[in-house]
Amino acid sequence: MTGFRILGICGSLRRGSFNLAALRAAVDLAPEGISLEIALIGEIPLFNDDVRAVGIPAPVIELAGRIVAADAVLIATPEYNYSIPGVLKNAIDWVSRCDPQPFRDKAVAIMGASPGAIGTARAQYDLRKVFVFLDAHVMNKPEIMISAAGQRFDGAGVLTDAATRQLIGQQLAALRDWAMRLRS
Repeated sequence: MTGFRILGICGSLRRGSFNLAALRAAVDLAPEGISLEIALIGEIPLFNDDVRAVGIPAPVIELAGRIVAADAVLIATPEYNYSIPGVLKNAIDWVSRCDPQPFRDKAVAIMGASPGAIGTARAQYDLRKVFVFLDAHVMNKPEIMISAAGQRFDGAGVLTDAATRQLIGQQLAALRDWAMRLRS
């Protein structure tokens, strides 16, 4: 199959984010026929239902449209205080208010990178719970929890760890296959 489009969403705003670096690696590691583009969430304002009542902000509408247009979504998230970063949860909360709700029936994969030992496991678990409510279909395996990220990326943010690079390629292929199974 050609032309399978994945939208990568980074749960960090930091320019030097390991998770943004992981998404950039995924762009390069995508198997033939799969393209991945990255969406940044820094322009999305804090959720306020009074603002939503007046009109959903343009950055939210843009992200929602990109999610709808994608065949699948890949989220790369750090872990903050044992859970989902506020900026990522905020973006998901805003997008979930769009009509139609863009995550409904969407194939989703999660990865995360952290300097710590468990590589975002708790954030990924909590993110899975959010997507249950949104009727998204989170792929179970392969899981990617990049621990000791400072040793797996070089100073320029290039993923140098061969095993992690291979796993990312496998996850992208599996996400394509998962999305196709959901469509049939």
